Amino acid sequence: MSVEDQQSSEDLEQEFDAETEPSVDEDTDAESAPATVPGPPTSVMSGERVAIKALEAKLLGGERRLRRREVAAGAGVSILSARKVWRALGFPNFGDEDVAFTERDQAALTRILDLVRAGLLTEEAAISVTRSIGQMTDRMVVWQVEALVEDMVSEQGIPDAVARKQLVAQLPALVDSLEEILVYSYRRQLNAGIQRLAVRAEAGLQASEEGREGDEDDSPLPLARAVGFADLVSYTSLSRRMNEKTLAQLVQRFENKCAEIISVGGGRLVKTVGDEVLYIAETPAAGAEISLALAQAFTEDEILPQCRVSMVWGRILSRLGDIYGPTVNLAARLTTLAQPGTVLVDAMTAAALGQDDRFVLVPQKSENVRGFGEIHPVMLARGRGKGLVLD
Repeated sequence: MSVEDQQSSEDLEQEFDAETEPSVDEDTDAESAPATVPGPPTSVMSGERVAIKALEAKLLGGERRLRRREVAAGAGVSILSARKVWRALGFPNFGDEDVAFTERDQAALTRILDLVRAGLLTEEAAISVTRSIGQMTDRMVVWQVEALVEDMVSEQGIPDAVARKQLVAQLPALVDSLEEILVYSYRRQLNAGIQRLAVRAEAGLQASEEGREGDEDDSPLPLARAVGFADLVSYTSLSRRMNEKTLAQLVQRFENKCAEIISVGGGRLVKTVGDEVLYIAETPAAGAEISLALAQAFTEDEILPQCRVSMVWGRILSRLGDIYGPTVNLAARLTTLAQPGTVLVDAMTAAALGQDDRFVLVPQKSENVRGFGEIHPVMLARGRGKGLVLD
């Protein structure tokens, strides 16, 4: 290693380590208690255990042969720096004697650190991006496993526990295809995000001033978006009368239908929380179309109950894949005021939609809402046109 390379490595390590954490080896604190790592078998392995080991080797790129200090040294950073990345990815704590890593782990760690070394990302940005990958893939894996198990139980008539064991044998044939689809979807979603960021930025900025006077509570926030909530009616009472399987099917049907409508409308489903979905769109009209389509779809659904829908046009802060700000809070409050099968908007959103003949706006009685005082809800209804057309 040249003097320049050594100095660069030392500077990077100092940058990663410049926190309030103690400089002593952290193995002595409670947090760094050794994680439970499968050790070598003491007897002949069962067929099930052999299958698990083979699947692990495929997923991790080989057998676990490296300890954490070896991986960190191979990447050219301290244990503390490596642990920041591993924490962001959601890994458990490993002790110095745990043989928990493979060469692929070292390559991944090096790749992340190289982005900082090259000046493409700051340490803070690298950790935040890494955390997004860790959290999203963790949720994705849980979702996929549960979907596959549920399908096996339904199609084969086997118990849940048996399905989970059999899934281990089936996964090797699925992994490569699922991985390819993941990368494909990531690139498509990234491209869509770039289009929203750049291509439609000017239209979004123009629309962001519609219906606004400049003194709103959300004025300092950067992004103008239509924020909507859809909430299933009587979900609590329904859940008490349903068994676990039926309730899961109801929730899945609700989420699938919401995701389809929001996607067709050009919006983004931010998150689902039980019986409620949160979504955004880039213009008031797009948000209105999605909201009306959601209310209509659940009114016409033969299985699901109706839903209450609200939509507010305003500014938001987007962080960690979620959204924040007074606009989000007001939309949530309006949802509780909406009647089943209807859409409520606030006065500012109604003003932004007032000249669009695709929508009919019906003022409702004023309401006192916690945190907002007196507001003037407006019911949104269909005007001219067919609205969103679903295949």
